[in-house]
Amino acid sequence: MDWGTDLWDQYDVIEKHTQSGLDLVEKYVKFVKERTEVEQNYAKQLRNLTKKYSPKRGSKEEQECRFTSHQSFLDILNEVNDYAGQREVIAENMILNICLELSKYLQDLKQERKTYLSDAKKAQQNLESSYKQLESSKKRFEREWREAEKANQNAEKADQDINATKADVEKAKMQAHMRTHMAEECKNDYAAQLQKYNQEQSQFYFTEMPQILNKLQDMDERRVEKLGQGYVSFAETEKHVTPIISKCLEGVAKAGASTNGRTDSLALIEQHKSGFERPGDLEFEDYSQGINRASSDSSLGTPKGPLDLLSKNKNKLWPFSKKSKPPPTEDFGHLPPEQRRKKLQRKIDYIGKELQKEVDQSEGLEKMKDVYEKNPQMGDPSSLEPQISQTGQNIERLRGEMQKYESWLMEAGGRGETAQYVPHTLNNNGSHDKYSPDGAQSDEGNADPSQAMTLMKMKPFDRRMTLSWKRPEAISASEGTIAMQEGEVFAVVEEDKGDGWTRVRRPNGDEGYIPTSYVSVSLRK
Repeated sequence: MDWGTDLWDQYDVIEKHTQSGLDLVEKYVKFVKERTEVEQNYAKQLRNLTKKYSPKRGSKEEQECRFTSHQSFLDILNEVNDYAGQREVIAENMILNICLELSKYLQDLKQERKTYLSDAKKAQQNLESSYKQLESSKKRFEREWREAEKANQNAEKADQDINATKADVEKAKMQAHMRTHMAEECKNDYAAQLQKYNQEQSQFYFTEMPQILNKLQDMDERRVEKLGQGYVSFAETEKHVTPIISKCLEGVAKAGASTNGRTDSLALIEQHKSGFERPGDLEFEDYSQGINRASSDSSLGTPKGPLDLLSKNKNKLWPFSKKSKPPPTEDFGHLPPEQRRKKLQRKIDYIGKELQKEVDQSEGLEKMKDVYEKNPQMGDPSSLEPQISQTGQNIERLRGEMQKYESWLMEAGGRGETAQYVPHTLNNNGSHDKYSPDGAQSDEGNADPSQAMTLMKMKPFDRRMTLSWKRPEAISASEGTIAMQEGEVFAVVEEDKGDGWTRVRRPNGDEGYIPTSYVSVSLRK
């Protein structure tokens, strides 16, 4: 069953039906657009909500995130924020996969339908034009046949009229013959036109229009299938992110399950433990012995009453009262013993890291100076003196601060021992410099035990380096470095720490430093 056969005479119905189908596609696209706006607004509101309840940087709430209950709430906010992101993904995918795709498809359908309707109208106009020609030839045949009959009748009357002359009779017969001939020609023309019209009408109803109607049917069926895919995509778009949304919700549940009252209690102890000892029993003070004591001019003053004496220990007796915080000091002496030790230890660790950076930089500058001295074409050694001097000053300053904070830590009851990790370096003469872990300092006696230094070992990286030259000549080896030629490949042992040198190893096992600026790094398996 098809439209061209069963709905051959329902052209108007088909025209309205196909237009209604296109209107439905357009309506669905608008519906999805409004749905995406709902999703976007929902996601925006969720993001604003999480931002509103997220702790500000440096605020008291951020400091309390060390507790599991606070951290879990922060995790929930992050999960909700991720959930909002998935709602935005839904909106974006609906716009791309439904709205844009269906809108483009709708435009193609409109153009296709317009073409089919135009073909149908043209075929109908051609048939109507042929029918008008048929009607015209039919009327002309009818008119000419009547004139021929009338001329034949006039010829018969003239032939029977005794008063008519022979010339009149011949003239009437000639007129009748001419009219009859013209009527025959019109008859033949009408017959030919009728045959032509019947052929065109048959072509119109059995071939042209059925093809057009069937094309409209195929177009409408494809429209229905495409719209159905849009309906499915509406659900699939959300189902696609459902696993991620489920993980967000699982994260919320996991955050709730990760709260631990005991852990939070211990964290509160760790954060606020003062280290003070609880007050002991008060001694009995006998004020009756002073009752019989006469006051004299030589007395130091009136004996203090119980309340006056108790006020000396007010802070210890009443630890729950609010106390004004003392101003902070450099040695953190304003803090309770336990908190002071923690602050001092963190400060020492920070200084140790800064000291390590400065020593690494000093090591690199010394190596670079050594290379410049042996290879003047690479640079002027004197240009590095300001940096070397500044780095040395920074090292001495940091070591002084380290000693100062370590002494305060020992005073506060800490161990006062901190390992300083400084790489092993050599001076220009090949002997250990003053920063070496096992060499004597140049301007002092034996190394200070409190400034013990341990050599750091680094594992080789799974990479290779290919030299890329800026200068054509080769670089010769100096103390602590290795010579290199263009095209050589090395294994990276220690990356550049900012001092301009990289430690590498040859395939034969030779190791040394090379200037980083002369090589290019490429990953190789």
